[in-house]
Amino acid sequence: MSTVEDWTTHDTTAPAHEPLVIDDQDNQTFRVHRSAMTSAEVHRAEVERVFGHSWLYVGHESEVPKPGDFVRRNLAGRPIFMVRGAKSRDVNVFHNSCTHRGALVCRQDSGNSKVFQCFYHAWSFDSEGKLKGVPDREGYSNGLDFDRLSLAKVARVDSYRGFVFACFDADVVDLPTWLAGAKEYIDLVVDGCGGSVEIIKGTNEYSFDANYKLLIENSADGYHAASTHDTYFKYLVSIGTDLQGGVIGQAVKLGNGHAVIEYSAPWGRPVAKWEPLFGEDAKVEIDRIRAELTERYGAERAHKMCEVNRNLIIYPNLIINDIMAVTVRTMFSPAPNRVDVTAWELAPTDEVPSLRERRLDSFLTFLGPGGFATPDDVEALESCQTGFSSGGVEWNDISRGMGRGPMANDEQQMREFWRRWQQQMGDAADLGGAR
Repeated sequence: MSTVEDWTTHDTTAPAHEPLVIDDQDNQTFRVHRSAMTSAEVHRAEVERVFGHSWLYVGHESEVPKPGDFVRRNLAGRPIFMVRGAKSRDVNVFHNSCTHRGALVCRQDSGNSKVFQCFYHAWSFDSEGKLKGVPDREGYSNGLDFDRLSLAKVARVDSYRGFVFACFDADVVDLPTWLAGAKEYIDLVVDGCGGSVEIIKGTNEYSFDANYKLLIENSADGYHAASTHDTYFKYLVSIGTDLQGGVIGQAVKLGNGHAVIEYSAPWGRPVAKWEPLFGEDAKVEIDRIRAELTERYGAERAHKMCEVNRNLIIYPNLIINDIMAVTVRTMFSPAPNRVDVTAWELAPTDEVPSLRERRLDSFLTFLGPGGFATPDDVEALESCQTGFSSGGVEWNDISRGMGRGPMANDEQQMREFWRRWQQQMGDAADLGGAR
């Protein structure tokens, strides 16, 4: 076991002969060793074992609607880009590396291009990844195999309801199998937006000093809301929102590390739940949307879309928060005590301007970079990461709710993430020096 001296660094020592996650069903306790958030060896193993063999969210098909449209992304530390093929019309995902000497071939965050030219030696590739141009090709006496030198595609690419995922492992299970029960909740999000959605242009990108898994936990943690976001609730009261009844809901296991908390809450939802923040003139339009959803999907399903909030964890690093706005958020730790976050806002395609304005305002008010929630959460998670270096305590406790039904402010959703994480990571004794 680690000593007090071990805890004075940010590289907490992992237990030598125990798993990093202890799931004791008999005693209804669940613990996670803090080295999972601090150890450099654990982090290196995690990049290979978790992110190297999991389906990872790349982007949304709506971001590349036309042939040649592209977006550049960092996928678990690897530069890639997604582009709509001019011939196939498929969404292609390529390793962002020239097959000549390795330089980036896509050097802009987004745009449209028929050709991607490496600035180093001017080799050029089309939107299907095919090598098209090589200066002074006569210099290759044996010729060039243009097919072999095409851009490398990420091993597996697939999409569900417009959400594009990729995996570096060619042998991974198919995407629908991987998503398991999460598909039902993606359906609720998309159908609640009328069946056709788009990512609104622009991203919310930020970094802070904590491990990404702390933000995974936080993103679906109903327990912290009342204390950490007290200012937001006071704000709601000040604009006339009735907070009586509070937050009522449950946590649901969805398989393969995915989980969700679904709950009713006093705040409004741009889908079709009015609140004073939206203004009186919005009531008619919201009633119209609710009526259309009820007619299309029936009263029970429409109620879920309009009234029920969802904080969805899609393992290992995608969060879809369908709350007072629909936010799609990914996170990755380039180092154990650092996390890079990218968030987008999802909305119905061709939404009328007044509704879009209300949706964006809801997003920025709570989840935006200067909103009520994000600064609070950053402060809380950086405080946790700093506290890990204090010493004296080796394990985080995530047992809340094991002895009762899975309420929305319990921790079952976090336990599902950690159980899958432990399966992929194995014991600490097998981490190549983590001890």
